[in-house]
Amino acid sequence: MAARTKTTAKPRPAYRCTECGNQLPKWVGRCPECNSWGTVEEYGAVPLRTTAAGPVSSPAKPIGQVDGQVATARTTGVPELDRVLGGGLVPGAVVLLAGEPGVGKSTLLLDVAAKAASDRHRTLYVTGEESAGQVRLRADRINALSEHLYLAAESDLGAVLGHIDAVNPGLLILDSVQTIASAELDGAPGGPAQVREVANALIRASKERGMATLLVGHVTKDGQIAGPRLLEHLVDVVLSFEGDRHARLRIIRGVKNRYGATDEVGCFELHDEGIAGLADPSGLFLTRRDKPVPGTCLTVTLEGRRPLVAEVQALMVDSQIPSPRRTTSGLESPRIAMILAVVERHGGVKLGKQDIYTATVGGVKLTEPSADLAIALAVASSSSDTPLPSNLVAIGEVGLAGEVRRVTGVQRRLAEAHRLGFTHALVPPDPGKVPSGMKVVEVSDIGEALRAIPGRRRSARPRQEPSAPPAAAPRGGAGDPARAALQAYVPAHPDELMDGWEPVGADELG
Repeated sequence: MAARTKTTAKPRPAYRCTECGNQLPKWVGRCPECNSWGTVEEYGAVPLRTTAAGPVSSPAKPIGQVDGQVATARTTGVPELDRVLGGGLVPGAVVLLAGEPGVGKSTLLLDVAAKAASDRHRTLYVTGEESAGQVRLRADRINALSEHLYLAAESDLGAVLGHIDAVNPGLLILDSVQTIASAELDGAPGGPAQVREVANALIRASKERGMATLLVGHVTKDGQIAGPRLLEHLVDVVLSFEGDRHARLRIIRGVKNRYGATDEVGCFELHDEGIAGLADPSGLFLTRRDKPVPGTCLTVTLEGRRPLVAEVQALMVDSQIPSPRRTTSGLESPRIAMILAVVERHGGVKLGKQDIYTATVGGVKLTEPSADLAIALAVASSSSDTPLPSNLVAIGEVGLAGEVRRVTGVQRRLAEAHRLGFTHALVPPDPGKVPSGMKVVEVSDIGEALRAIPGRRRSARPRQEPSAPPAAAPRGGAGDPARAALQAYVPAHPDELMDGWEPVGADELG
């Protein structure tokens, strides 16, 4: 009988997703891990390997014996950035800061580089997008000069590592990770393989040296960080830099933070001389007037754990087209459409053939439901041409049945409003502890919220009444349903009204 010969199995090809690195036994059109299309490529057979035990860098020890002082955060010199980071930069931490072009990433990090530089902790700023002279001009403009700040313009990973060996910095800033490439790999800078290699090399250098690293990341048109999703998993902290390029406000949000919470935000103001932190940004979101005007209402929103007073505006005009316009700015269009339906159905406000415009002040974007009540009151105020008291804030979520629901952090919101001088508030039931000296009225539905406000016709200037049949009551007049809803509650329940509620000027808020 012939002996059976042992044959070696032919290695099977393997496939890998270039976006997230997921390995697959066969080719598929969409990666099941990251749901990216067209990113699965063949890269050869996966040989079976066995790793033998090797020497360790340091012996394992009980966690109670590990020195935690080496991971103490060090301030960046920018309090608003420290707030988001959880106190500052931890030695060896790698932070990824991503944002749209022109939002101010390079300006902010150059300011951080100058303020964090010291004799004991040098700062190395590496730019792959600009020349050293261009960065120097920006440093002169924002006054970000320091003798301990080192600047290099490089696009090769090997050169960047050489600068790190020569300077031995305590803080490395790389602008940006998509512009650096390794000569050991094929592909253009910014490709998945290059970004992964650059990130791995810098993370390894940061951990070995105890050097904090700030990486600038590009974003796609969808707002996602460009490059492989693996980049966000490798770094310790991911920050999102947001802001409208036509407004002064800039906000940094924590997306991921291994050293602190992700519910903090930092507020900045971008101006000609650079960028500055805003410890009290509510002033950007308010309009100070001598007299209150119809169609405005104030609310308190939470950005992370931070309460901010914001102003909501509404304007209603007669429509000249068959389908009235519904335009929003800084607010979500589906949410506005829902609130308008609730106000008309349960609040008695007749919208009719009216163009309705709603917006926020200062470029702030309100996405949380706590602004629903303020939006509804602003719409009712514009419809009835009745100004709301300027010392009033409205907080609450509005449901489809017209109910006013509770929201989180009511006490923090009221405390912020009281600090800024507001004396009255409309809130959902059971708000908790109320600041001393603040009049708070609990409302359970939108109709009750409208009835709790005493209406008064604006008398600053006479109004031209439109020509109409005699039976039609002018908008805002005695027969208007919106105005009737505001005043119907007064004779029956005078004791439940807010005492002394009359529109006051901004100078009376204190």
